[in-house]
Amino acid sequence: MKKIYITLLSCFSFSFILKAQDDHNLSIGFESNSQYYVDDSKTGPFMEPERFRSNNYLAVLYEYKDFYAGIQAESYSPMALLNYYSGFEKTNLGLYYAGYKNKKFEVTLGHFYEQFGNGLSLRSWEDRQLGINNALRGARIKYYPTDFIELKAIYGKQRAGFEHSKGDIFGFDSNIGLSDLLNLENSYLSFGLSYVGRNDKTAVTSFDLPEMTNIFGGRIDFSSGNFYSGVEFLTKNDDAIYVMNQPRGAEKGNAFFLNFGYTKKGLGVDVTLRRLENMGFYSDREATGNVFNQYIINYLPGLTKQHDYLLTNIYVYQAQAQGAFSPIPKFGEIGGQIDFFYKFKKGSALGGKYGTKVAVNASYWAGLKGEADLSNSSRFTYNASTFGFGEKYFSDFSLEIRKKWSKQWSNIFYFVNQYYNKRYIEETAGDVNANILVGETTYKMGGGKSLRFEAQHLWTEDDRKNWVGGTIEYNLSSRLGFYLNDIYNYGSDDPDEKIHYYNFGGNYTYKSYRFSLNYGRQRGGLICVGGVCRNVPESTGLTANISMSF
Repeated sequence: MKKIYITLLSCFSFSFILKAQDDHNLSIGFESNSQYYVDDSKTGPFMEPERFRSNNYLAVLYEYKDFYAGIQAESYSPMALLNYYSGFEKTNLGLYYAGYKNKKFEVTLGHFYEQFGNGLSLRSWEDRQLGINNALRGARIKYYPTDFIELKAIYGKQRAGFEHSKGDIFGFDSNIGLSDLLNLENSYLSFGLSYVGRNDKTAVTSFDLPEMTNIFGGRIDFSSGNFYSGVEFLTKNDDAIYVMNQPRGAEKGNAFFLNFGYTKKGLGVDVTLRRLENMGFYSDREATGNVFNQYIINYLPGLTKQHDYLLTNIYVYQAQAQGAFSPIPKFGEIGGQIDFFYKFKKGSALGGKYGTKVAVNASYWAGLKGEADLSNSSRFTYNASTFGFGEKYFSDFSLEIRKKWSKQWSNIFYFVNQYYNKRYIEETAGDVNANILVGETTYKMGGGKSLRFEAQHLWTEDDRKNWVGGTIEYNLSSRLGFYLNDIYNYGSDDPDEKIHYYNFGGNYTYKSYRFSLNYGRQRGGLICVGGVCRNVPESTGLTANISMSF
């Protein structure tokens, strides 16, 4: 850690010299997330090694004319935060890269992030809260022969911790804007083709699996006026299906994605539909089913409403894309969601003086309807229906009403109805039917001061039964704020589960610097960002976060 701070100070001083010159630019970002874990009579004693743990990141980017180069040093010392991938350990160089870019051409050597289309075949990205950094180490070339054609070619090995995959990843992507070619003055039309291949020579099965697994895809995006739409289809050659994370067969895979909507001032409708069949895709086949989101090549988030409240995020859906028998046969998923937004105009009967905003979201996800053939114990197989809906996995309906009453007072009313099939999603017994109600009030006192109250309740006869929760947040200014929240499982039949998961703390922001401090209990379960989740254990402790950029 001492070395990192010295490096940070040295780079910070050097940046002033470089920024004084027009052709040079140096940017630096530093982030530190630390926690000290304590024993707790409710969440239990801390049994792991190292009570103090810290994740730290120092990113440096240097640009000179059309050239650029960067590094990211990372330190997980003395150990990474609880339930992060074991490959994140000690201090090392996590990323390094250099490249050249002009209007027609770009080449990058070293680590890079990339996404093809909607990410169904390839997406590499970083999310520090989830412990994801699956950057590719290799080479990427981008070429722009015209203003409306973009071509990409990539090769690399995928990062996992401070190591890299055994399997090689190849890819090509194209995006062609057809609006100019077809003289579509008031519309936008584009067409894209993509290919991603994984070469994995790892021998993990007694039956033949191709070393090369290939995904081919095509997509079309169209928009005109207030309407927009996009469709993407991909197909994958034979890839493993699994029993308890061990390969026991091989089947083809495919994905279908459709999104369309209409938006104008005060009104919006968005519809997303998706079908996935055996679309789990890993740079190392042996990594299939890992709980740390490592070696994942493509991006298959749970397409549901991303809720903002504690009790609405207890039962969270994760995409069920993999063909597996674990031991329940699962071939993939099918479903979608619809978002609707409307603002009642100011001065109308329902709008009042300041208008009223209403948002409705509904999502439904099920397994693919199909039949499994288990007659050959050494090689399982299945037949899945194209658009048949099988076992229901998850549904979510939410209604949100936002109302401003005066310059000082505003309210949010939020209702959620959820169904969660634990048997298929978590592979544990039971399912859950729940209703959640949230009320929120904000009072602005001027000068950046505000006070926010939040009350929540979850009703269910299933699982751990009823919960209640609340939040108080006080902002002294736009820079400094404090909060206290708590959720309590008062309805549980098990007295040991009746725990107050409280947290209190504050944060301070100044320009590009942010500092926060928190103490409390972490409820065990899933933490999700953008539909991708990480499982965390119950714990109690003090947490400090620092982020800054120069």
